[in-house]
Amino acid sequence: MEVEGTDKSYLITGGGGYFGFRAFSFSLACALLQTSSKVVLFDVRPPSQELPEGMAFTRADIRDYPQVEEAVRGMHCVFHIASYGMSGREQLNGKLIDEVNVLGTENVLRACVAQRVPRLVYTSTYNVVFGGQEIRNGDESLPYLPLHLHPDHYSRTKSIAEMQVLKANGSPLDNSAGVFRTCALRPAGIYGPGEQRHLPRIVGYIEKGIFRFVYGDPESLVEFVHVDNLVSAHLLAAEALTEKRQHRSAGQPYFISDGKPVNNFEFFRPLVEGLGYTFPTLRLPISLIYLFAFLTEMLHHVVGRIYNFQPLLTRTEVYKTGVTHYFSMRKAQEELGYEPKRYDLEDVVQWFRGRGHGKKRSRSSVRKLILDVVLVVALAALVLSCLPVVGQ
Repeated sequence: MEVEGTDKSYLITGGGGYFGFRAFSFSLACALLQTSSKVVLFDVRPPSQELPEGMAFTRADIRDYPQVEEAVRGMHCVFHIASYGMSGREQLNGKLIDEVNVLGTENVLRACVAQRVPRLVYTSTYNVVFGGQEIRNGDESLPYLPLHLHPDHYSRTKSIAEMQVLKANGSPLDNSAGVFRTCALRPAGIYGPGEQRHLPRIVGYIEKGIFRFVYGDPESLVEFVHVDNLVSAHLLAAEALTEKRQHRSAGQPYFISDGKPVNNFEFFRPLVEGLGYTFPTLRLPISLIYLFAFLTEMLHHVVGRIYNFQPLLTRTEVYKTGVTHYFSMRKAQEELGYEPKRYDLEDVVQWFRGRGHGKKRSRSSVRKLILDVVLVVALAALVLSCLPVVGQ
């Protein structure tokens, strides 16, 4: 899969994060660098790894319009993946979520038009149509969830931002330089080795002994998307905005996943067991967990400024993990040529194990194992000594 041209320049907002750049693995930035002359990562925090030749980092704030306009100057395509408030205690900082997700998107769109950037691919979310209601094999014809029904700031602001992005499609660029083309991708939960938002939090719960129960209907189904599949979808979407592809994706949203609906907790079973822990058998009603999450959020609202603790779960996370919602890939397959590859959690397990995670035997358990082996060998020797010798 190639992005048009080798003399193109690309900007990735939020490019310092996991999806934007990973030096040790496939990433959006690294994939773009294979077919372009310049890739710029725009973020408030620099990447943790050294950048390869042809890749640059711009430290700037998406909430500051002059910084955004300077960053997009001379770009041929912008991948707008920057966002805030997806999970955990970040979901409870409404002011910052609004500023980054809504104002930040407004700044990017305005700057692209002013600087005559012809294409923009926006990383949205399933949540623009989902708010806790069951959805089976939904598609892009579903209406946006009414804004007042979103249970969290993140989902509401991502919905507003996506509407802004798609509305901007077809806008004339400044100085009659052509037309602005935009599209939006709605990914499922992202996973892959090195993912830093969700997986470390889950592994932390496992290692602390907190992961002692599951909840919801065991038949409930959700979806995930491996980071490599998501990279592929972004490349395809950007190419489908070009004249070569008749601007096929212009003004369009697309659901993106691995295309394999699965129970949320069963999806993580290989991670739990791969790290040496026992998968929980206790199942609690989702209504009880939702009530717990609600009370936790209320507590955080009261004491959060003094002690910004990490909630075990938020209400949105309860819905996203315990209520069936999955979507058809047909539109992305037909219009983008998206064909997700098959992945599992084995590379994730190995990534965590390679960094010292996993259940470790205590000294007492090791001594017990040695004693058990000695006893078994002694018992076997005793039994063998009582057997008749062949040939006598």
